[in-house]
Amino acid sequence: MIYTAIDTFYLTDEQLKNSPSRKDGIDEATETTLRIYGCDLIQESGILLRLPQAVMATGQVLFHRFYCKKSFARFNVKRVAASCVWLASKLEESPRKARQVLIVFHRMECRRENLPVVHLDPFSKKYAELKTDLSRTERHILKEMGFICHVEHPHKFISNYLATLKTPPELRQEAWNLANDSLRTTLCVQFKSEVVACGVVYAAARRFQVPLPENEPWWEVFDAEKSAIDEICRVLAHLYSLPKAQHIPVCKDGDSFTSSNKSRDSQTQPVSKEVLQSGPSANNDTVTPKAASTLINPESGGSKNSMVKQALDMLKESKKGDDDPKSMAVEGEGREEPIPSKSEHRTEASGERNKERERERERDRDRDRDRERERAKARDRDRGRDSDRERERDEIDKDREKVKDRKHRSKDRGKDSGGHSEKSRRHSSRDRDYHSSSYSSREKDRHRHHPYS
Repeated sequence: MIYTAIDTFYLTDEQLKNSPSRKDGIDEATETTLRIYGCDLIQESGILLRLPQAVMATGQVLFHRFYCKKSFARFNVKRVAASCVWLASKLEESPRKARQVLIVFHRMECRRENLPVVHLDPFSKKYAELKTDLSRTERHILKEMGFICHVEHPHKFISNYLATLKTPPELRQEAWNLANDSLRTTLCVQFKSEVVACGVVYAAARRFQVPLPENEPWWEVFDAEKSAIDEICRVLAHLYSLPKAQHIPVCKDGDSFTSSNKSRDSQTQPVSKEVLQSGPSANNDTVTPKAASTLINPESGGSKNSMVKQALDMLKESKKGDDDPKSMAVEGEGREEPIPSKSEHRTEASGERNKERERERERDRDRDRDRERERAKARDRDRGRDSDRERERDEIDKDREKVKDRKHRSKDRGKDSGGHSEKSRRHSSRDRDYHSSSYSSREKDRHRHHPYS
């Protein structure tokens, strides 16, 4: 058997009955429904986020462990479920971005509550609040767990147990499905994963009427007890008898995923301040003694007559102010220019922020375009340089070939010139011999004809 010293988060029946939710006045049926509802959210969101089953199982175990220490009345079920999915994806090495988790849970809430599906803008104020709340809830979960988030699931024991018992293959899928459904109950915080695996195998064998060895109880080999197996089968049967879980508004901080009481209070506070600011200015024309008396501190200790005199004095001063045309003009200007409320300032500030963000985006786009243009120009330059280099190489090669051709031609000419020179030398020697022979014959003829000379 595989034992781990880290996996020690197990509670008794008395501790589950005295949970923080029961102390806050939430009955057992409501708590069970909310647990099933939160696990349904985790399972559905994991499918939409394309997470493996191990991530969804870890998220459901963390969800049950957290609400064993905290109440449903103080922490919103939907936000805790989203934080459990986000944390489990990181624990099981299949991380997802906070933006993806928030968009999926926002869409799920719109579909479940029959609300119009509106895209959650990542640059909106609502998204920023949801992201901070997501990380804050994750810190709450880690704090309550003591940063010990090790989870063992019964799935890895089921195949070994069934192979040892030599059961038919269809029993494996049924036991796997029962193990997934057991994560919606509190079995993961009551029993070890080995015991839950034995109970799931027992329930699957009973459903398919597959006989298992009982003369020598097989569960004792896997360190399980018959009472624990019976309790697991009872909890699973009760789970299948319940209708589909619906959300029950219990949380004091708001039951919606996208809005909370803090945002509602922030919306109502400016309205009350506007009423307080606009009330006295609107009633300046008709001031009654009662209204004047309310402006005077009732704890000043003065008598009623003195309070009435003070009110009359204030009325006289207001009448004198009304007689002056300048004061009327000032009052008219003051009435024509209403005092802007905080909500208007916030909307204006948010609009200016959005405009600044759009301008920054346009600047970034222009910068990217300029960079792309510069890169294209650099590429063209590089291509031009390469083409110039190739041309230079071609010209150099051509020049070399021309030089070689000239050398060959000069060699050929040298050979030809050498042959002609030898011939000319031969001809010149012959000519000399001929001229010399002709000269000597002429001299002989002269001597013959002119012997005395």
